[in-house]
Amino acid sequence: MRAIQVREFGGPEVLTPAEIPEPVAAAGEVVVAMEVADVIYLDTLLRRGWGGEIFPRDLPYIPGGGGAGRVVSVGEGVDPDWAGRRVVVRTASGYAERIAAPVADVTEVPDGLPLSKAAAVVHDGVTALMLADGAAIAKGEWVLVSAAAGGAGSLLTQLAVDAGARVVAAARGERKLALARELGAEAVIDYSREGWDQEVREVTGGAGVDLAFDGVGGALGAAVFRTVADGGRFVTYGTSDGGFAEIDTEEAGRRRISARNTLADGPPSPEVVKDALGRVLALAAEGTIRPAIGAVFPLARAADAHRSLEERATVGKSLLII
Repeated sequence: MRAIQVREFGGPEVLTPAEIPEPVAAAGEVVVAMEVADVIYLDTLLRRGWGGEIFPRDLPYIPGGGGAGRVVSVGEGVDPDWAGRRVVVRTASGYAERIAAPVADVTEVPDGLPLSKAAAVVHDGVTALMLADGAAIAKGEWVLVSAAAGGAGSLLTQLAVDAGARVVAAARGERKLALARELGAEAVIDYSREGWDQEVREVTGGAGVDLAFDGVGGALGAAVFRTVADGGRFVTYGTSDGGFAEIDTEEAGRRRISARNTLADGPPSPEVVKDALGRVLALAAEGTIRPAIGAVFPLARAADAHRSLEERATVGKSLLII
């Protein structure tokens, strides 16, 4: 079967098309014929060799974390009724025509939801929903979403709007800001401009936002923290260069800001992830959230998908069509 392999860590060019044996379902597993593979920014970091202590990868490996397709075979002990079902799967790979996974890691896709939209929420949707749940977004409060035109940020923007929040969306460039407006943000701000964090405060009347989500990390993440009002909440969950936002804990304490780094919380349990995935698929099926799919590449062009993400050229969600 066709797959993409990483034989050495490096730039997008190390994503190499390969022919490898098809997987066989072991006991408790199913084999999924992939139609759409999920692509997230984390894939680019791991490809460079970042985060091995958290996300170990032995070379060579098939990148990705799952996607959507149909079950084509089942292993011993698995209900044969799984065969033929449209499913999403979260696993340690994904850029391949077929993948084997424990049946516990497979979730059926609701009727009427296209597989592309299902694949688009496999990771980013779960992340966005768990962030929204954990922050307890309240009606009428100001919420800042950074990287608001990305896979997770665009969904988080919609969830905050649906909760009745007044959303300030921060992103880079007019195309991304236009998407954030379309998704319901009350205000949009280009965070490539100097002093953008002060613009956020001006939008909120000077006090700052009640809640800020940082999906970028580094210096931008520190600027996101500066937009938070005294007594507010700050949640950091992502990084664009491998470095998370460094927050002055003394300042956070003095200003009574609750600051949370989701990475420090450790990974959620499989049961929590499974529940969140089922809920976010239902939200997508009913139209409460709409995955903003902005970049679709064939499997053989996985390197172009990574390159587009790293160059900040992608608007919305990235997918690979198998």
